[in-house]
Amino acid sequence: MSIEKELCSSVIKAVGELYGTTVPETMVQIQKTKKEFEGNLTVVVFPFLKISHKKPEDTAQEIGIYLSKNDRNIASFNVVKGFLNLSIADTAWVDSLNMINADETYGIKKADENSPLVMIEYSSPNTNKPLHLGHVRNNLLGWSLSQIMAANGYRVVKTNIVNDRGIHICKSMLAWLKYGNGETPETSGKKGDHLIGDYYVAFDKHYKQECEELKAKYMAEGMDEEAAEKKAKEESPLIKEAHEMLVKWENKDPEVRALWKKLNDWVYAGFDETYRMMGVGFDKIYYESDTYLKGKAKVEEGLEKGLFFRKDDNSVWADLTDEGLDQKLLLRSDGTSVYMTQDIGTAEMRFKDFPIDKMIYVVGNEQNYHFQVLSILLDRLGFKWGKELVHFSYGMVELPNGKMKSREGTVVDADDLMAEMINDAKKTSEELGKFNDMTEEERNEISRIVGLGALKYFILKVDARKNMLFDPQESIDFNGNTGPFIQYTYARIRSVMRKADKLGISLPSTLSDVKMGEKEIQLVQKLKDFANVVKQAGCDYSPSGIANYCYELTKDFNQFYHDYSILNESDNNVRNMRLMISANVAKIIKLGMGLMGIEVPERM
Repeated sequence: MSIEKELCSSVIKAVGELYGTTVPETMVQIQKTKKEFEGNLTVVVFPFLKISHKKPEDTAQEIGIYLSKNDRNIASFNVVKGFLNLSIADTAWVDSLNMINADETYGIKKADENSPLVMIEYSSPNTNKPLHLGHVRNNLLGWSLSQIMAANGYRVVKTNIVNDRGIHICKSMLAWLKYGNGETPETSGKKGDHLIGDYYVAFDKHYKQECEELKAKYMAEGMDEEAAEKKAKEESPLIKEAHEMLVKWENKDPEVRALWKKLNDWVYAGFDETYRMMGVGFDKIYYESDTYLKGKAKVEEGLEKGLFFRKDDNSVWADLTDEGLDQKLLLRSDGTSVYMTQDIGTAEMRFKDFPIDKMIYVVGNEQNYHFQVLSILLDRLGFKWGKELVHFSYGMVELPNGKMKSREGTVVDADDLMAEMINDAKKTSEELGKFNDMTEEERNEISRIVGLGALKYFILKVDARKNMLFDPQESIDFNGNTGPFIQYTYARIRSVMRKADKLGISLPSTLSDVKMGEKEIQLVQKLKDFANVVKQAGCDYSPSGIANYCYELTKDFNQFYHDYSILNESDNNVRNMRLMISANVAKIIKLGMGLMGIEVPERM
């Protein structure tokens, strides 16, 4: 049992014996003692004043005396107003360290067949372009959230919905037909997603050129500029061809469908390569081409039940005014679906595939209203998790030179970004002399781990709800709140453990009869916190909570490493205690970084 749980039981007994009333665990508030006061843990006594009928200081004093006499973990206490500050006995900290040391996955819960199932959707790419920096944040958040929920005892299904149909897909298909000359990933030497992305950009380039020419023609005929521009965009032969191709696709034209499948397969191969490098994956992938018609049937079903209504133009709507919202279009007058309808169809397919207890959508904050509406509609349609769906809303990644525009080819490509980070990691490591005595293979592997770790940590340490500015140079720094700083500390500890092994020093499975110093106690207390940090990150859907804990733990260890001798300590018991603390700091760093999808190298 942890110190906090034992203390909670002792406080309940104290209140019962002193004041004749049994209080629930929820009334017992235990927190870390503030740095400016003496002690390790603090009991807040204000909730007990109605029971004690005494002043806060007197109540705290009486409970403190009781705990000193009856709880073996309490060494001493002091009272500051309504706060009871407790100094924990050395034996209790040693017991805590032994408990953490005995548990290889301390702080991580395992799911069983009866655990609630949470489905997490992330990535959601379009098949007309490669993944970019915005997708990187989405994928890293989704993957990390999946690991955190699993660590909290949920069964997790990681899912992806691929936007593989629509006018934007037809634009890249048409451009490839017109300008591609049969180019393939093999003949071009490009990844398939990059190749198709180039043709999406090419379509936009030619379309703009056509529009400019038509606009000039219409203006020469006497039309004003605004009207000429509008007509040019509508009358462009290229956009008309793209719309004709979309109609053919929807009518299942065999030639168009064959082209669509060929180009999409190239893109999927490219996506898979990017996902592998990024270290993310999925348990189930859905495709919009399979789901977009499903929603129409579900909306028609809702219409029959009186959940929705049809307007005179034959369009179908949901009236959400009783929810403080407006009316929401679900089917256009021509019977075609909108994104909301498609999401309803996807939800139905998923609900049939899995016994979902909780659904989390990892989607940017520009879709906040969309998911507010989707939640209401799914609830009305009878999905048990509809009302409780979670929109994990995150901010955009901003760049020093402005926003990204995929049509104009100004996107920060995910593949290029990862390659750049790995190269930067290699260059920085070489400059700092960290590659001495390493083979080229080792250098490349460590560069990969450090470069991707820098990228992932820099993105995940920021509160997901906030917009962020990504700075590659700052992220690769080996000092400060960065991935490489934490990774280097892990590697440093592993080096210490290897030296201990060479010296024939083997750690006992448990410690006893050893006194800890202040910084050692602080480290053990910080290690103990990991379980609560993981739990809180699951409640808050917060990878940044894990990231910031890892940084604080690393920072505390480096101060300890600076102030204390480990292998050169003459007292064997103290040396073993410090080695055990070091080994468990490394263990918790590895577990914590793993929850963010970040690897840690054995040496750097």
